Amino acid sequence: MLSRLPRVSFGTQVLIGLVLGVALGLVARSMGATADDPNWLSETLSIIGSSFVTLLRAIVPPLVFLAIVSSIANLREVTGAARLAWNTLLWFAITALISVGIGMVVGWVVDPARGAGVTAADAAAPGRAGSWLDFLTGIIPANVLGLSAKAGEEGAVSLSFNVLQILVVAIAVGIAVLKVGKGAEPFLAFTRSALTVVQKVLWWIILLAPLATVGLLGNAVVSYGWDTIGSLGRFTAAIYIGLALVLFVLYPVLLRVNGLSIKQFFTGAWPAIQLAFVSRSSIGTLPVTQAVTERNLGVPRAYSSFAVPLGATTKMDGCAAIYPAIAAIFVAQFFGVDLGVTDYLLIAFVSVIGSAATAGVTGATVMLTLTLSTLGLPLEGVGLLLAVDPILDMGRTATNVAGQALVPTIVAKRQGILDQEAYDASRRGEPWREDVEAAADEQREPVPAGV
Repeated sequence: MLSRLPRVSFGTQVLIGLVLGVALGLVARSMGATADDPNWLSETLSIIGSSFVTLLRAIVPPLVFLAIVSSIANLREVTGAARLAWNTLLWFAITALISVGIGMVVGWVVDPARGAGVTAADAAAPGRAGSWLDFLTGIIPANVLGLSAKAGEEGAVSLSFNVLQILVVAIAVGIAVLKVGKGAEPFLAFTRSALTVVQKVLWWIILLAPLATVGLLGNAVVSYGWDTIGSLGRFTAAIYIGLALVLFVLYPVLLRVNGLSIKQFFTGAWPAIQLAFVSRSSIGTLPVTQAVTERNLGVPRAYSSFAVPLGATTKMDGCAAIYPAIAAIFVAQFFGVDLGVTDYLLIAFVSVIGSAATAGVTGATVMLTLTLSTLGLPLEGVGLLLAVDPILDMGRTATNVAGQALVPTIVAKRQGILDQEAYDASRRGEPWREDVEAAADEQREPVPAGV
């Protein structure tokens, strides 16, 4: 009986989750819930959303390590591995440079500081600032797992991981596997088997995405709403205009120039872009980004396992290009500082290079402090923008993740290793065909056509 019921596609489930999230968030706000004074409904939404992101972040370290070690071994089968790496970095720089140019133009046209409702009393220096030495300190692994610990309240200890350090450790182990040769085959076989298991666990987590969307978006409505935009409406509009131009103009142009379908890219990358928007975490979205890049967009696993994690730490067109460009113009206008041609060239330089320099402590605020300090602008200007930062972070992160999927796809296409059949395949409303078909085979039930 149940098998005869029509299946609701994954994409439809996510859309239902979006609607329910907004509705429940509005209900919670109508019941008096705020970020500082939650009620039972807002607390439930928060727990559901944060638990999902925590699960995703938990699987990132083993996924990145195992995937990169396996991919380095597999790169022997990919012609021109060094050329792939160089082209990836080159396209990271090209898209970042164009994006920061878009950000500066939008800043000039929109004039984001005009009519701002903030005052000098709102100015405050951030607790953490970016530094050009952060890249060197961030890239050196503190331990083999790339973990760091911080003491909390009542003796609690919280652990966090640095993806860039895990990347470095995994690359070293992968190269060692190649050098050892035949003696490392048992280790490599174990790594590949473990990766398969981790990817299966990831699939189970992804199935929770529609429910997580309800919690993440509902909590966002409760915590931020849209009333905080009022004092910085012009600045907020400028940021989202810049992000929209990158996401819906620049990226489609690059896809078309490289002979790729715009529709297929966005339908293929949508699960990662949507999750990035509601979760506000590129690292938390990393497993999904890597999965859709491989299975929907047709990028070989041997290459995507390297390019996507690298992009998650250094490819940030939203946080490292659009946002710091417009924010720097805002801060300069607010404090009455005239920016010259040299200053705008510095903004472009920091946006292209700075994301790597702050890879150990990534974040839009860190990128902004690096930009402001390079230009000699007051770091206290960061405090002026904190009220709307969570709202902006949704769009920034979605743009970041879209770029992290875009560049490997373009590079794979230009190098002739893209699986065009997988790229052009019908999505059928599912996150990716391969796992859906595998799940259907396990249940011995065919996936109905059109699902």
